[in-house]
Amino acid sequence: MSTRPIRFLHRGRIAEVHDAAPTRTVLEWLREDAHCTGTKEGCAEGDCGACTVVVGRLDEAGALQLQPVNACIQFLPTLDGKALYTVEDLAGPGGALHPAQQAMVDCHGSQCGFCTPGIVMSLWACHRRHTDAGTRATRQQLADDLSGNLCRCTGYRPILDAGERMFELPAPAFDMAPVVQALIALRADPPLSDWHGYHAPRTLAELAILRKARPQARLLAGSTDIGLWVTKQFKALPELIYLGDVAELQRIEEVGGELRIGAGASLEAAWQALVQRWPTLRDLWLRFASLPIRQAGTMGGNVANGSPIGDSAPVLMALGASLVLRRGERQRSVPLESFYLDYMKNALEPGEFVEAIVVPAPDAAVAVRAYKISKRFDCDISAVSVGLALTLDGDVVREARFAWGGMAAIVKRAAAAEAAVRGQPWTEATLRAAQAALATDFKPLTDMRASAAYRLQVAQNLLERYWLETRRDDPMPEGSISVHAREVTA
Repeated sequence: MSTRPIRFLHRGRIAEVHDAAPTRTVLEWLREDAHCTGTKEGCAEGDCGACTVVVGRLDEAGALQLQPVNACIQFLPTLDGKALYTVEDLAGPGGALHPAQQAMVDCHGSQCGFCTPGIVMSLWACHRRHTDAGTRATRQQLADDLSGNLCRCTGYRPILDAGERMFELPAPAFDMAPVVQALIALRADPPLSDWHGYHAPRTLAELAILRKARPQARLLAGSTDIGLWVTKQFKALPELIYLGDVAELQRIEEVGGELRIGAGASLEAAWQALVQRWPTLRDLWLRFASLPIRQAGTMGGNVANGSPIGDSAPVLMALGASLVLRRGERQRSVPLESFYLDYMKNALEPGEFVEAIVVPAPDAAVAVRAYKISKRFDCDISAVSVGLALTLDGDVVREARFAWGGMAAIVKRAAAAEAAVRGQPWTEATLRAAQAALATDFKPLTDMRASAAYRLQVAQNLLERYWLETRRDDPMPEGSISVHAREVTA
């Protein structure tokens, strides 16, 4: 068992934790041990944003990256070697408020104040990012950054006003050099190994050896799902292997025209890379959870989780993605559509893990779209989601890949609907045949998010929207019904 403590930078000093359960959350430590009670607990599931903090880490180039995350579901050992910022860190000399705080006061952005510290931390991260880049956030960008911060009494108009106002105030200095030096020094610590059942390998080779030797251990990446097992289901997780310190898993590279997304790459970085190649995926990217969840969670974790309502798998399946699976030194490639076997069951062998997601190169002849239906527009779980890709040869459909989430026990392709359009002219008659075929492909369930009849009707309607956007004659302009195509004014 590792004898060294967890070490991370907090309030300008190195904090050391010698004895804690590996599933103790950052929020619990802040409030109960560090007595930093500005950070609040609202939902304990990463949904409301009252617990938002900012974590600083060094990337492979040694640059400091600041990421807002939900402290309520982040496990304390994952802070090892990083920096933690909370609302207590923002005041300047003499207690002067940070522009994000002062703007909230000036614009009356707070009433009860419970959610305000989390909102301020999201604004601080936004302010730092744009100040460092020499840019200024638009109102829509502010709304996107605040998508994970729910406010129950103030309303978002004055909060967005505060976001704009903070860029008009003098920006305080933020000296990154001491932080970078402290984190470089922390890198010299050996990795946490068997720290109360918690393992944090730092290389892909170390991970492969550890995973093969401990197939019963639970893999931990962003904790955006596993965290809820602890905070909501009160599960005991006796052994964890943390992936967040394996730099090789976080790389996103182009290899032979294909996009290779490391399984440990954040959802934010992975979606950004996908949208650079397929701009029509932008709306789904911005609606995928919230920024703190996308900064912490990983696309590899989202895919490996196997949820039938996960939003990554339908898109990746429509794009023809495959997974690189690894066990020890052995690697194998599996098409994503073959990875899911049954509800929450996949093709992973004992000791095997997802190393990367490989997405084929874009083809100008392929029309790609992705849609999501949920009760709430931002930061909500899908009732139905879909990734659609159609290859046209003139007016005739040469190939079709329609992948759906929320319609079955697993994310799967609509084989009958695809067959109904393949080899046919892309006309309204072909669309109607595909819509009818969806009833053959899927027998959806009724649950708290939607009824079976609603899901089928919505799926058919989304197929019609796709046809309206991709038909050869008078296609509906891209973004004509996109919320993100217009600036937020409210």
